[in-house]
Amino acid sequence: MSASVTTTPSETLPKQQLPWRSIAWFAVLLVIGYFPVLRHLVRQWTNDEDMGHGFFVPVIAGFIVWQRKEELMALKLQPSRWGLVLVGISGVFLLVATLGAELFLARLSFVFTLIGVVWALGGSILVRKLAFPLFLLFFMVPIPAVIYNKITFPLQIIASQLADGALNVLSVPVIRDGNVLELANQKLNVVEACSGIRSLLSLTFLALVYGYFFEKKNWVRAVLFFSTIPIAIIANGSRVTITALVTQIRADLAEGFFHEAQGWVIFMVALVILILWHQILNRSIKFISARRAA
Repeated sequence: MSASVTTTPSETLPKQQLPWRSIAWFAVLLVIGYFPVLRHLVRQWTNDEDMGHGFFVPVIAGFIVWQRKEELMALKLQPSRWGLVLVGISGVFLLVATLGAELFLARLSFVFTLIGVVWALGGSILVRKLAFPLFLLFFMVPIPAVIYNKITFPLQIIASQLADGALNVLSVPVIRDGNVLELANQKLNVVEACSGIRSLLSLTFLALVYGYFFEKKNWVRAVLFFSTIPIAIIANGSRVTITALVTQIRADLAEGFFHEAQGWVIFMVALVILILWHQILNRSIKFISARRAA
């Protein structure tokens, strides 16, 4: 007598139900508690050209989260009280920052509070899955003025030195005094706005996003990220050089619409250079792998 065994297709496990009610409550509390901080932050994004990329940071971070929604819905969430501890510590930071009128600490407090909320609702597994978009949020916070000033002045000097060297190669008479270039018919002062910090901040953010979407190897992503420093410096030095050259034709071209448009063009060129550098890295990796396999 033979017995037959019948098998049925395994049932699909239901997706994890997200705690939407808790998420909504936390969202409302975050907006209420940090409304003054967020209002000043958005105002700075609007008025500070160095932070023009700030508007894109939460949008891109949100898009990455939405893109991975199926993977997140399949997670077995494990709410953690440690997340509430981080929220509480961040609240203390906000109180101290408010009493001391310290905007940077207050803005950091918002990001850490958001991380604490994610940790509290989904546990460490959810924090690990959302580590990259959560890390991106730090790029929407302007760096402190003390650090900003320590970075911009050396960048001004480097841009002046690069432009001085390039102009000498092109046989354009120039005398450099610090961050001031003395030309035949114009004195060109490389001010903070021309230091290249704007390009550096935006390019590093874009390098992270570009690496996330178009590269799988973490070490290549790291190389692309750190490559933005020399690329931004050289691009800004080129901008100062071009500005010095065009002032020999018309002095008013050193400022105004042409100067701003020139900055955008140079930035786009820097972005293209970053992409080309990525292609060179990939081709080099394939070439070395092929040689080793031969």
